[in-house]
Amino acid sequence: MPVPCDFQQNALLGLLPAEELNRLLPDLERVTLTLGQSLCESGQHMKHVYFPLDSIISLLCVMENGASTEIAVVGYEGLVGVSLFMGGETTPSRAIVQSAGQALRLKGQLLKNEFYRAGPMQRLLLRYTQALLTQMAQTAVCNRHHNVDQQLCRWLLLSIDRLPGNELIMTQELIANMLGVRREGVTESAGKLQKAGLISYNRGHIKIIDRPGLEARVCECYTVVKEEYDRLLNHNIVM
Repeated sequence: MPVPCDFQQNALLGLLPAEELNRLLPDLERVTLTLGQSLCESGQHMKHVYFPLDSIISLLCVMENGASTEIAVVGYEGLVGVSLFMGGETTPSRAIVQSAGQALRLKGQLLKNEFYRAGPMQRLLLRYTQALLTQMAQTAVCNRHHNVDQQLCRWLLLSIDRLPGNELIMTQELIANMLGVRREGVTESAGKLQKAGLISYNRGHIKIIDRPGLEARVCECYTVVKEEYDRLLNHNIVM
């Protein structure tokens, strides 16, 4: 049975052997995710996992006073719902749609059943989880040791890597919430990047104009995360 091409827009699903993926096809449901939509709240039991196609999901840690900081971004390279197959069932973080678009939704129990087959899906999900943990750890290091300019460059590159185009729809206030910094800091940093001709920003639309220039300014955290994803989610290694 041939696998529909659009189901392989998600890199994780695209790495699965056809036989493995075909078992999931009848239960994969295409859904539209809207900006700001919550897929999971802190401590909430997830009923579904989500495989983004052209959307981006932010994993956020939220403090008691309402302040939040992004700990990871998930796009077409991954899935939202790691806690389900890792056995924890819940997580203290929130999953919020950062960039609207399409995703494939699967009942959590079905993914767990596939995981416990101990086949290619299990190996793939464990490697993805390691890559995600690397992103979380490097984000914490970046937030502690690097300035807002470098953090913004890292965030822009990681986000744009997970979209089919080179444009984001995101206000500076939302970016500040993601990075856990003051809005004024993001405004100043975005202004520097725009003045240097690296991005254009207008009414919440951010367009990457000079990616090599952006990569030249970013800290090593972006490269660490990207290389680890590339290493761990390599088709020859996973299978």
